[in-house]
Amino acid sequence: MKLAFRIIEVFNQPEKGFRGNTSAVFLLEEALPDAAMQRIASDLLQPASTFLWPHEEDHHYHVRWFAPDSEIGLCGHGSLAAIAYIQGTKEIHLHYRNGVITGQRKEDDTASINLEAITVTGEAKIPEPIAEGLGIPVAGYFTTSNKQIIVVNSEEELLKMEPDFSKLRESEVFGYAVTARGEKVDFVSRTLVPHVHQLEDPATGSSHAALAPFWSKRLNKNELIAHQLSSRKGLFNCVYHENRVELSGHYSVLAEGNFFYQE
Repeated sequence: MKLAFRIIEVFNQPEKGFRGNTSAVFLLEEALPDAAMQRIASDLLQPASTFLWPHEEDHHYHVRWFAPDSEIGLCGHGSLAAIAYIQGTKEIHLHYRNGVITGQRKEDDTASINLEAITVTGEAKIPEPIAEGLGIPVAGYFTTSNKQIIVVNSEEELLKMEPDFSKLRESEVFGYAVTARGEKVDFVSRTLVPHVHQLEDPATGSSHAALAPFWSKRLNKNELIAHQLSSRKGLFNCVYHENRVELSGHYSVLAEGNFFYQE
């Protein structure tokens, strides 16, 4: 079976040093078996492989995302890559297991997605292995239905953080967005996922679906600019409004070709 795909880099701006995050995107005629999608994602070794196939309505698609080692419940950068892949500038609706993400591609090599905000469910004591594994002072630990939010004192400390992933794995917490006020932008972050192949995610849409409302309330503003301080660096424009988050950014097509899947 020959499957066309593209590798698309999103939340980037290479001329300014932002290389964002990549996803392989497949537009299928119909869904593949779970095992097939997982195998393709494992072979391609992208942070996410995004699989689309038509929904019953025009401009609506089913979507699923797979990392090399497991399925991803919600993938923001894979969603933006999907919007960048689909031709035209009409509003697109991506249907996943827990809801619908809308998005639109623009003519200036930017695209946006709009998804439900991920809100804080409480403040808690940080698990000891995480506190030790981060190796920098922590100012707050907040729980959400997705990744946890860990606030640190400054952008400088966040940049210098050298996580001990073996220590972090002693906690069962899947992942967290470590964040601080930005020096030149509204906020900065790094997303750590110690239990999977990736360890640190380069540019994470789902983290910003939580960080945008978190910082919006603290900074008393709805439009925010954010940098993700991974080795690749990500650039996010965020808008928080009526419990929805719009994330927009640049994209580039890095490669395209065919995957020859053998059952």
